[in-house]
Amino acid sequence: MAGHLQREIEKIKKEILFLGAMVEDRFQKAIYAIKTGNLELAQKIIDTDVEIDEREIEVEEECLKILALYQPVATDLRFLVAVIKINNDLERIADYASNIAQRYKTSYNDPNKFKYDYTLMADQAAKMLRMSLDALVRTDVDMAYKVRDMDKDVNIMRNDAYDSMKKDVQLHSEMVSEIINMYLISRHLKRIGDHTTNIAEEVIYLIEGEIIRHT
Repeated sequence: MAGHLQREIEKIKKEILFLGAMVEDRFQKAIYAIKTGNLELAQKIIDTDVEIDEREIEVEEECLKILALYQPVATDLRFLVAVIKINNDLERIADYASNIAQRYKTSYNDPNKFKYDYTLMADQAAKMLRMSLDALVRTDVDMAYKVRDMDKDVNIMRNDAYDSMKKDVQLHSEMVSEIINMYLISRHLKRIGDHTTNIAEEVIYLIEGEIIRHT
């Protein structure tokens, strides 16, 4: 029985890491689409979001099946609980990547072409996502704590974007729609940072057995 359980857990670990790689790829492509003006790529990200949704359901169903069949305890139970939550966070990150692509698509034909440079904010969120997944693979609690600390930088950059765009709205009233659309991209990036922080906190829970998300 124990051998079967460990094989199932290893299978789940591979599946959640594969999902993580898919989500990271979607996020990177959404940002690349904005940087390069690639409308076709942005549309592809929107159209393929259902693939992430389907895989997220599959991972959750597998976790629930293991819980029912093997009734794991201790570390194995914590792992499955953490994976179920991480699975949901990854799906939400993919949703926000799709939203970013949609915002870009909406503004594509706007003649004013108001732009805001999201490079630093996107790079920080992407780095956090990569590190949180690495922390899960390596069960590296120190790396998970670093991801948690990095989230404040994303929040600061979102606030800077808000302040900048508030001034632009006052100066360019004819561009309000475009500016708001661009601001929403900064909100989506912030939410990606939040969900990535959630993943890091679940890794901490997995390793230390302590829930820290409200501390």
